[in-house]
Amino acid sequence: MLEKCKREQWSVNDLDLSHAPRPMSRDAEEAIVQYFTDMAGIERLAGALFEEQRKRADDPLLHDIFASFVEDEIRHSHAAQRLADHYDRHHYRLYQPNRHLVAFTPRFVEMVSLLSAEYANVYITTGEVLLDVALLRSLADHVDDDTVRGVMDLVNKDESRHIAIDFHMVGYYASDAWAEKSKDLPKQPLVVQLRAWLALVRVLFHARPFFREVFFRPLERCDPSGRRVREAFKRIHLLASRPDVARRPFVRFMNGVRDAYNSPIGGVVGPLCVRITGIDPALLRPLHSDAEAKRASNMSFEAMAEETLALKFT
Repeated sequence: MLEKCKREQWSVNDLDLSHAPRPMSRDAEEAIVQYFTDMAGIERLAGALFEEQRKRADDPLLHDIFASFVEDEIRHSHAAQRLADHYDRHHYRLYQPNRHLVAFTPRFVEMVSLLSAEYANVYITTGEVLLDVALLRSLADHVDDDTVRGVMDLVNKDESRHIAIDFHMVGYYASDAWAEKSKDLPKQPLVVQLRAWLALVRVLFHARPFFREVFFRPLERCDPSGRRVREAFKRIHLLASRPDVARRPFVRFMNGVRDAYNSPIGGVVGPLCVRITGIDPALLRPLHSDAEAKRASNMSFEAMAEETLALKFT
């Protein structure tokens, strides 16, 4: 993987942005430029999460892999900004990152710096599957020209490496070895623990508007059928349904919230469940069968990653 990370590097200076975009309405142009502006911010946030994982990696190979991922995400951010500038043909307005993205980012970075690295892993795996399987594919189809397809092909190659390692790390944090190791980790002072849990509460508070405005609203326009976002969350649910993954505290908590939403008291606690998870109600409902969950629990994490990545080409 490390050799692949080094071999598949590319430069934003090599992007071909020489072809003018197809004619589009003002509404379409503004929406597309805003999507790429927000994508630049999302990629910077992903880079911050990989940097946190890099700092905590014990294995020298993982340390170098995460360092390459940080470089990837910085490059993706620059590429997204160049796409935003490319499609901003009429300069209708000044574009800024979505305010919910701006509010979410520092709180999220603070949380992952204070809590166990597995919290960052849960969020980054969810975010990258949603980004790679649903948003980037749908955005490329929506814009529908060779310029964005060429850039997205390069970004997707990087994201495929990221998702492979994301699933590997989910497996690591689900292992008996991590369970034993986490018992021996020194406890943080009470003040730091309180700061960490307060940071988590803040993240949960801001998660709903962040996911809504930065992921789900663009997908409503770019993939109105909702098929791709359901595909992405089905894979996330299957991963979380594995007994070894489901026993981890944060995954157990999130699964419990989803179970509460689908229980007889869902009509009462439903709005709270939506707010805590940050995702749309339709994605809290069961998206897979018991047979699919059983199959997933018997698969390797590598095989689950490969099956998830294969969705990009269907």
